[in-house]
Amino acid sequence: MRSTVCLVVLEQFRLDDKVAIVSGAGRGIGAACAEALAEAGADVVIGARSADQLAETASAVEAHGRRAIAVPVDLSTRDGMQRLVDATAELGGVDVVINNVGGAMPAGFLDTSERAFDAALRFNVTTAFNLTQLTVPAMLARGGGSVVNITSTAGRFAIRGMSAYGTAKAALIHLTRELAADLAPKIRVNAVSPGATATSALEIVTDSPELSEAMVAATPLKRLGQPSEIAAAVLYLASPAAGYITGEILSVSGGIQGSNLELGLPDL
Repeated sequence: MRSTVCLVVLEQFRLDDKVAIVSGAGRGIGAACAEALAEAGADVVIGARSADQLAETASAVEAHGRRAIAVPVDLSTRDGMQRLVDATAELGGVDVVINNVGGAMPAGFLDTSERAFDAALRFNVTTAFNLTQLTVPAMLARGGGSVVNITSTAGRFAIRGMSAYGTAKAALIHLTRELAADLAPKIRVNAVSPGATATSALEIVTDSPELSEAMVAATPLKRLGQPSEIAAAVLYLASPAAGYITGEILSVSGGIQGSNLELGLPDL
């Protein structure tokens, strides 16, 4: 009896014959999310600028016996997101949306231009707004769905040098809660908040021994996270296993409860 119960629980993490969109899926967390969703049974539409990187992700998806549609496109625009959504028609619709595209370079406040600040908001928040809004009709047509936004601990705690990126990710956290309220009960909206994760996007930091050591020291588990660990949390929130969860932010940060990370920026 006990083993039967375990089997039923594990089945709740399956996404058999569902269709997912993953933005920013050429590498890192996005690529890991696409592969995790495919392993759980979903077909996946993936978008990013680099066709070569998308091809690698598509191969990983197909290795799990699922279909992959790669859309090389600029996802910073609504038209680019529309192309991603249009590609789901070949798979019959969409059930899961992973808003992963985003990022911004750290910089001191006085060195952050208005243009850079606006760009961080657009690339991290407006992209999620656009893709979610464009996919809602398709999800409703299939009876509902799940949206998972990828935010950051920089959106939860103040870190010097993150005025643009941190503010954008904080806005994405609040957008998650707003959309959860607006789209209930048929569409659930949650977010995963990663800590420092070992991806190529973090190489500018990890290439510096001092900054890398500072990140590890600031993390209670004393290591960087892995993309697969973020993807596992995303799969949970996207799957029926999290069917009674919406409007929540799941921290996958190695235990970070505050900010004591220094990026080496000089005092004013």
